[in-house]
Amino acid sequence: MGNDLIGGNSTGDLIGLFHTKHGEIELPKAFGQEIFLFYTKVAGTNHIQNLEEISIEIGDKLNFFREPENPYDKKAILIKTQLGDKLGYVPRADNVIFSRLMDAGKVLYARVSALKSDMTDWEPIQIKIFLEN
Repeated sequence: MGNDLIGGNSTGDLIGLFHTKHGEIELPKAFGQEIFLFYTKVAGTNHIQNLEEISIEIGDKLNFFREPENPYDKKAILIKTQLGDKLGYVPRADNVIFSRLMDAGKVLYARVSALKSDMTDWEPIQIKIFLEN
């Protein structure tokens, strides 16, 4: 068999498996998948100034950021828009498992699932939390 790898690679090396006809290296693309975890709301929106001026729509992706130094909640997860506008937090009652996942290096985020027509209302943003796999 010599140095040939499974699949008949005539060059005898791993890189040879990824070469195209033109001699360029073509690496396989990472497989990304959204895994739905939980349905909740954005907490603390009543503390956000000018919330009604932040542009969000149903389906928008929201980014999660851990705040282990938060003086009110060591498991706090800050929620921001794609443009970096602060919306609030994952509710304290829901964040224990999600903070552990994030602390272990998992990527979590949310998608807006519903909005109240009055953005000045208490907790107007409903979200679905996803794990990126």
